[in-house]
Order: sequence, then structure tokens, then C-alpha cells
Amino acid sequence: MRTRRLGATGIEVSAYCLGTMMFGRNGNRDPDECARMVHRALDAGVNFVDTADVYGYSEAEEIVGAALEGRRDEVVLATKFSGPMGEGPNRSGGSRRWIMRAVEDSLRRLRTDYIDLYQIHHPDPDTDIEETLSALTDLVRAGKVRAIGSSNLPAERIVEAQWVSERRSLHRLRTEQPTYSILNRGIERDVLPVCRGYGMGVLVWGPLSMGLLTGRYRRGAAPPDNARMRWVPRHLTDEAKLEAVDRLLPVAEDAGMPLTHLAMAFATTHPDVTSAIIGPRTEEQLADLLAGATRTLDDEVLDRIDEIVPPGTDLGPLDVSYTPPAITTPMARRRPPNSRAAA
Repeated sequence: MRTRRLGATGIEVSAYCLGTMMFGRNGNRDPDECARMVHRALDAGVNFVDTADVYGYSEAEEIVGAALEGRRDEVVLATKFSGPMGEGPNRSGGSRRWIMRAVEDSLRRLRTDYIDLYQIHHPDPDTDIEETLSALTDLVRAGKVRAIGSSNLPAERIVEAQWVSERRSLHRLRTEQPTYSILNRGIERDVLPVCRGYGMGVLVWGPLSMGLLTGRYRRGAAPPDNARMRWVPRHLTDEAKLEAVDRLLPVAEDAGMPLTHLAMAFATTHPDVTSAIIGPRTEEQLADLLAGATRTLDDEVLDRIDEIVPPGTDLGPLDVSYTPPAITTPMARRRPPNSRAAA
């Protein structure tokens, strides 16, 4: 397994990061199989594990904590906070009040006394970033967290956070976790150059575009049976994406690899990407992903991919991608009726 430096942290991590979103009630309900996947990944050279307090309603952290008993020092362990963790208005977000509670809960579930990388899961537009960075700085100084990072943060918010850290002498965000795949290349325009400029590590999620780049979803065909899904995400039926998949399959075939391996190799080829998150639900899926860990793409293959999905292009958002309130909330774009007449 190839390794890279995680930005300027001095930490060395594997090019594949084991993601655990599918551990627990939202995916694999067998904790023993999940634990076997953790050990199999570690044995294959993966030393980077990413989870979050909201995964499986906290079950994922508990499963990871149990699986790492006796092997904790082998792993660069990352988790995330800010998602809703129960009823009540103060059980989510980026406030100091919630961060101090959330980190203790994660430490307990993970059965550890420190977290290598603690990440803001989603932007919190209602909380001053200085409030969030101040609390995270205190956690680093207390030894509970080694490094801090963000996830799904737009480029301008990354710049803002770096400026605040410099002005207030706070710890800097050392990593960003955006979505990136052949079908979603938007971060090549802004997020990746910004991260490069600030020396940030980048661990990307969704390199298989949440299943589209496995080749199992095709135009004109019924989606494969999947009992765990109560709904079919919109992006799995997007015509532009399905057309791109049809064009990518022969590229993978000519390169002598399955589409899954092509997609993972694409994500890890970009020089600004430190690690790509794999999110297997079963041991079989993990074995297939690990089998492609040494795959590389030559310039001819990359040029063909660029022709199908041009650099910096998003063919369409993922259903779980972060969208800022200015886009999702109509009233954020409209003056109140009375003020319109006055204007």
C-alpha cells in the first residue's frame, strides 16, 4: 500500500483510507464482519481509518473502537462532528458547547484517549468560525486531538478559516475532505488549489460516486436489487452520468481493469489528493477494492477520461453533498415583499 504525507502534519497515511459510513444500522449490521474488515484493511497496509459520530447513529464509532483494541497505535484515526446527535437545538453544529461534549462522546465510543484527526463534518453557517477553531485549538493543546480538519468546506470558507487562524493565533485546519470522482471534478477548480496553497492534506470521499462507478447502474436497466436502500438516489438515474459511465467502461476494459479500479486509481493519481476513502459494506467489496490498490493510470488513459468528463466539471451533485443555505433557502435570495416595493 502506497503512503503519502498528510499535508504538513508530518503524519504518513495510506493512499486508501477505510471509511466506515456503512458500519452499523445504515449498512452492515454485523459488528463481527465490520471488525474483520478493519483488520483485513490493516493487514493489507491501510493505516488510515475515517469515521463520524453520526455514522450508524454512533454505532460505527463503537464498532471501530472495539475493532482497534490492541492495534490503536497502528492507525491514524479520524472522526468528525457537527451532525445532529439527538433531539434538542444544541446537539449539533460547531459551537464550543457542542464540540466539548461531542469529542468526549467520540473518545468514549472509540475507546481511545486521543483522536489523530478531528474534522468539522459540515459547514455551520450560524456559528462564527473563530468559535469553532478556538474550541478545536483547546482540544489540540489538551492532547485530546492531534490535528484538525474540515469536510465539505467551500474554497472561500477554507480561506476564511486560515485567515482567522493566523490573525487569532489558533491552530489551522490541516486537512479537507471533499467529494471527488471522475464524475465530480469540481474541486479541481478551487478547493484543490486552495488546499495546495495552504499545505493541507486532502482525503476525498465518494471516489466511486456512491456506486455509479462500479458499473452496476446502467442506462435503460433497472437498478440492482439492494434491500438496504429505501430509495434510489437521484444521481444514480442521472442521464448525463449514466452516459459517462457507458463511455468509461470501454476505457477501463482497454486499460485491463474493472471500472471500480479505474475510478480509484483516478482519484489517487491527482497530486493534491492524499488519500481516497473506500466505504465497503461487505468483506467481498473490501477485497475487490484492495485488489486495485496498486493500479496506476498512464497519460493516455487520463486523456481519455478528460475527454469524457472535462477537468473541473461536475456532471451533477451527489444527493448527500453539502449545499449552502443561500442555494437551499429561497428567502436567502429574496427581499421581504414590503421592501421590494420600496426598492
